[in-house]
Amino acid sequence: MLLVDTTVWIDFFASRPRPHVKLLEDSLRRDEDICTCGVILTEVLQGIRNDREYGKTKNYFNSLLFLQMTLKTFIASADIYRRLRQKGITIRKPVDCMIAAVAIENEVPLLHSDKDFDPIEKHCGLKTSAIRER
Repeated sequence: MLLVDTTVWIDFFASRPRPHVKLLEDSLRRDEDICTCGVILTEVLQGIRNDREYGKTKNYFNSLLFLQMTLKTFIASADIYRRLRQKGITIRKPVDCMIAAVAIENEVPLLHSDKDFDPIEKHCGLKTSAIRER
């Protein structure tokens, strides 16, 4: 089971030959359970300008496992942000804390290509499949 971040989906749908896209493609070929959540779905869909592509992408996401975001998830997200802030680390996009909270709550690794998840992994117990080009 794998939660796939928006950063990976953007590169996947753009057919960019990146290591994180290859990992996603390999996971799909192995028929692994791929997950999403409301925040990721919203981020991906809001970036699509073409109505036809929007419809195709929305249908594609309907086939994925959907992880619910509850009151507990949002409180955990705030706790992640606050914990890091107390360490002098500011997460630039609080939505990343929401995504991390969903992954932690469901004990699902997050596939991403976003360095903003690094401190969440280091200090808050996020499990990742991070692959970034350095």
